[in-house]
Amino acid sequence: MAYLKFYREKLRTNYEYLATLFSENDMSWGVVTKLFCGNEELIREIIDLGVREIHDSRVSNLKVVKKINPDVQTVYIKPPPKKSISDIIKYADVSFDTDITTIKLLSEEAVRQNKMHKIIIMIEMGDLREGVLREDLLHFYEQVFKLPNIDVVGLGTNLNCLHGVMPNADKLIQLALYKQIIELQFNRKIPWISGGTSVTIPLLLRGEIPKGVNHFRIGETLYFGVDLFSESIIPGMEESVMELYTEIIEIHEKPMAPSGDMGRNPQGNILNVDKSLYGQMSYRAIVDVGYLDINPKYLIPVNNKLKIVDASSDMLVIDVGDNDDNYKVGDIIRFKLKYMGALGIMNSNYIDKIIE
Repeated sequence: MAYLKFYREKLRTNYEYLATLFSENDMSWGVVTKLFCGNEELIREIIDLGVREIHDSRVSNLKVVKKINPDVQTVYIKPPPKKSISDIIKYADVSFDTDITTIKLLSEEAVRQNKMHKIIIMIEMGDLREGVLREDLLHFYEQVFKLPNIDVVGLGTNLNCLHGVMPNADKLIQLALYKQIIELQFNRKIPWISGGTSVTIPLLLRGEIPKGVNHFRIGETLYFGVDLFSESIIPGMEESVMELYTEIIEIHEKPMAPSGDMGRNPQGNILNVDKSLYGQMSYRAIVDVGYLDINPKYLIPVNNKLKIVDASSDMLVIDVGDNDDNYKVGDIIRFKLKYMGALGIMNSNYIDKIIE
């Protein structure tokens, strides 16, 4: 049976690297746990590292955090849906916001629950996901500052999350300038400029983060040690905090090219057969995961001699060539995961999660 193995010491190595990096640069940060899909055991591992600020995009996951340790500051990191307002005030100490109607509802609910709710207002800086348009910013803040039980603790932005727009010093300088303008206009102090995510870490390593940007929220680099500019592993960090283990359920020598009339496969694709493969043979192994668990493009075989052919709903086919490694039924094939692949595996109830 396929399972995901989670390496505790690799996680600690990456956490300590990042904690030192942010401490040396006098920056605060929180850990993004949405990858864990509310898995209590794994969230506990994060908290046991000493993390005291956790970010997530599901309020149910923040509820798990509060169950484990109510003192951890919880941050809801997407614009809140109206149906979740009550739970967000109950389980999220902070939320990311972009809509004045929603913030008014948060204010009303915070009054009802007798709580002060912190918010970070997200600004649109070019990637065209969530964010208040820059030309509307002053009017937006003017309305928010009038609301009871709402404490504006920051402004922030998301880059590279939708269209791939990369962060740079100019965009972050603009963010810092908006903070100064708002503070001067309204005579209010805003503690955080939350301009940093995993994709911004390379700028920090190169000393290119403008003064004023003082808050990061980190997920992918913590779990994969990756520099998202170069797509390489940051020296001193671990590449694979988690790996997928799969079991071979069939292995036979078979033709390399399919035969027969070709139609669309279940994924809606029509295969263009490479005619040079006709008459050639190779060993094909089938392992016990499929599209139901993960898109094959997010899998990287640890054995680089293996080649992923494709998958069906719950089986993955691998070309093992001449089978020089003598794979047989019951053997394990390991995979490294890309971020979106790990997200799919964590969201699958059919894949066990094991901590080592």
